[in-house]
Amino acid sequence: MSPEILWLIAKATGQTVHMVGVAALVGSLIGVPLGVFLATSGRGELFAAPVANRLIGLVVNATRSTPFIILVVAIIPFTRLIAGTSIGTSAAIVPLTVATVPFVARLVEAAVREVDPGLVEAARAMGATPLQIVRKVLLAEALPGLTLALTLTLVSLIGYSAMVGAVGGGGLGDLGIRYGYQRFMPDVMAAVVVVLIVLVQLVQSAGDRLARHFDKRGRRS
Repeated sequence: MSPEILWLIAKATGQTVHMVGVAALVGSLIGVPLGVFLATSGRGELFAAPVANRLIGLVVNATRSTPFIILVVAIIPFTRLIAGTSIGTSAAIVPLTVATVPFVARLVEAAVREVDPGLVEAARAMGATPLQIVRKVLLAEALPGLTLALTLTLVSLIGYSAMVGAVGGGGLGDLGIRYGYQRFMPDVMAAVVVVLIVLVQLVQSAGDRLARHFDKRGRRS
């Protein structure tokens, strides 16, 4: 494999890491509070707002039900509004972030709902405010689950980032399509797949280790 191709693979890897990192960060900043709200806004819960809960839930479900490649095309006007273009790495971050928010929200909702309701009742009995309960009970107890949820999000984003290559999004997917498929260079395609596998393995291993670190049950055993 020539030095030029190796440089292209390294450059595409950097673009993929950039897209995934920014989309995961922005998506988590929006998705985590949204997930906590979905988990605590049902009837009789901490921030009871059942109508808002149902409406937001519908929007989240609709976004999650849309295939990613269709989402990328459908929100091109919004992508142009935010990024000024619909092609390239910066533009690809927009649909990646839009897809990340509902994904993270549902995973966070599930992790928060796993927390023992008895802990919430105990905190209430001691006079804790709803925000204190969220911060010191729900998020603290759900931390291992949240870590695994964000790990799953990163792994999914790596796959999504390869898909945006089909519409000129840059990164490893774009390199694999342009060189591996259109120019019929199977060695480039194989290299792209290997790099994607390595990235996923690194993220998954780091996420698993962090989750075990935060798991109080694991530390006690």
